[in-house]
Amino acid sequence: MSDTRAPSGADGNAPPQGARTARGARTRMRLLEAAEQVFTELGYHEASIVKLAEAAGVAPGTFYLYFGGKQEIFDELVEDLNRRVRHAMADAASRGRTRTEAERLGFEAFFRFTADHPGLYRVIRQAEFVSPRALRLHYERIVAGSDGR
Repeated sequence: MSDTRAPSGADGNAPPQGARTARGARTRMRLLEAAEQVFTELGYHEASIVKLAEAAGVAPGTFYLYFGGKQEIFDELVEDLNRRVRHAMADAASRGRTRTEAERLGFEAFFRFTADHPGLYRVIRQAEFVSPRALRLHYERIVAGSDGR
């Protein structure tokens, strides 16, 4: 999966929740990548912990070391995708010498990210019904323009 990924803990800071080691952080990241794939392909309602764990290459019990259930990983996935798309846009825009160039570069980064992550909007559309709070947070952060760091 090509990526502008910088989830919590992958930047040298403390590992994210549920991950006490670098290996744990990598396992958690694999679970999030698997969630992106499974929720995109199957949708929230057809996805299961077994399918998520299988796609990540871990035992179903391992899933629960990192996430409390399907809803929790879905919400984290929405937040992770949001953080990464905002980071990609802000990083690209920061290279612009003028406001117009910065906006163009930011939009190019957005479209490049969505091309690399075609399930982004399928996941976001599912959030409308599965997790309205995550959906609202996604759009509030996009509108705020923060880079997600």
